[in-house]
Amino acid sequence: MDGPRDCPSPCLAGSRPQEVECILSSVENKAMRRAIVALAMAGVALAPAGARAASREGEKRILSVLEEMRKGGRTYLSVPPEDGRALRLLAEAAAAKTVVEIGTSTGYSGLWFCLALQDTGGRLITFEIDPGRAAAARKNFQQAGVESLVTVVEGDAHEKLATVKAPVDVAFIDADKEGYVDYLRKLLPLLRPGGLLLAHNVGMAGVTEYLKEAEANPDLETIVYREGAGLAVTLKKR
Repeated sequence: MDGPRDCPSPCLAGSRPQEVECILSSVENKAMRRAIVALAMAGVALAPAGARAASREGEKRILSVLEEMRKGGRTYLSVPPEDGRALRLLAEAAAAKTVVEIGTSTGYSGLWFCLALQDTGGRLITFEIDPGRAAAARKNFQQAGVESLVTVVEGDAHEKLATVKAPVDVAFIDADKEGYVDYLRKLLPLLRPGGLLLAHNVGMAGVTEYLKEAEANPDLETIVYREGAGLAVTLKKR
């Protein structure tokens, strides 16, 4: 795809217009709004936020831990809050049942995914190479009451990804930047048609080759927005 596409009104392409409008109403970031419209135009059936409304108490508990992590100055917050909200939105819009995350850190981004997964009935498989961070993440997931939704896999994801079974609905890469291309090649066979591949920190050195490979693949459609830490959203068309 040549770049983000604007549309004066969401189109009927897998999602009803009112569903797309519902999703867009909760998105302030203009680039992410364009991404959602582009996904609808590409035929992704978007699930409106809250369509499978989970316990609001569960949501409050997760949000409380996220806020505690942010305000408490806990280290290794892998994404800024605005990017976390984007992750939640995209996972819920895709009605994700299985999310794979490369780079757990201490669980901050994973908790944003869990806000969606508690509504979609999905699960998170997250990989972390550092044992200390993996332990901290497990503690945070438990504190948020989502440990039953999450599997933390310790070790090198370049090797451990072989344990994941298809189909994967959403995959998120936020790890060693020089490894992004390898992650792309390993994740694509697992990702279902219509699934989303998200890559964080796209403005950093080492991610250029990833973007080139994703954009050159005719089976993929990629949108890049550079606000916040930068996120590439790739749709697997077939």
